[in-house]
Amino acid sequence: MLRLSLTARCNLACPYCLPDGREPADLLSLSQRLQVVAAAVQLGASSLRLTGGEPLLHPELEALVKAVQPLRQMGLRDIALTSNGTLLTAARAQALREAGLDRITLSLDGADGPSVARMAGLPDAAAGKRALAAVLAAIDHARNAGFEPAAGQLKLNAVIQRGSNDGQLLPLARLAREQALELRLIEYMDVGNRNGWRPDAVVSAAEMVHRIGSHWPLEPLGRDAGGTASRWHYRDGGGVLAVVASVSKPFCGDCNRLRVTADGIAYTCLFAISTSGLDLKPWMTGADSQSRLTGALAALWQRRDDRYSEDRDQTRQQRHKPTHAEMAYLGG
Repeated sequence: MLRLSLTARCNLACPYCLPDGREPADLLSLSQRLQVVAAAVQLGASSLRLTGGEPLLHPELEALVKAVQPLRQMGLRDIALTSNGTLLTAARAQALREAGLDRITLSLDGADGPSVARMAGLPDAAAGKRALAAVLAAIDHARNAGFEPAAGQLKLNAVIQRGSNDGQLLPLARLAREQALELRLIEYMDVGNRNGWRPDAVVSAAEMVHRIGSHWPLEPLGRDAGGTASRWHYRDGGGVLAVVASVSKPFCGDCNRLRVTADGIAYTCLFAISTSGLDLKPWMTGADSQSRLTGALAALWQRRDDRYSEDRDQTRQQRHKPTHAEMAYLGG
């Protein structure tokens, strides 16, 4: 899978991400992004996820979705978007569907105004209530545009942090059940250097499943090879719950995600050292730029040995801890 960030900017300031509100220099152009996607597809990537920052802030989002459609003939099967949803109007949802977007995942870390405000970096509960209303409207807009939850085309993400929004587990699960959406609960991760991560702030996937399963019994569906989420089925037919256990139960061994930042730096791990990325722009010039870019990406992938999540405890005990790339640039 290729995760391609379109912008580092965001209209929210979630404390686990903390974007800095400005773009890096020398952003990729639309044609350069198309080159990157084509190279990844040529190397076997069948799924493209467009991220940010907040990708709906990028004016060429729909143009890019439309431009990559011919790559379906080369093996691209799935084009998805991750968004906080607050900017997803009915017109935008329809335009994305018409451009060829297959799936949308919306992020929502609380089911009431105070919780949303706290987790989105908003000033007060009233602002949180407005953001929640915007996301609920976005769910309707996406559904009305043809993104069908039952087909996995519309899902909900939530990062859970102990002491901040772990009290929202049941309200979020209830909301997702009412909306017939798959809820994907994500462990609070030590991505980047800004979020003040502490191990005791992590609510493990096992605990989340236990707490929700105590109210609505669950049956395991497992985790697909290369997938990030372990999925569970509600016994009463209330849909599907998923958990992403990047901290408590890492899945480094079959990770298949390549991340490219908005300014064209490729990383092979969400927890990557900031200096480990490969700048792709030098490979995008000249008559043979496409083949050179494909070769550079292939070489980067072949030498990857990322195991940060599996080796987290040992790494964090080092006197000189590495500086990690920031989530706002990597696209989560």
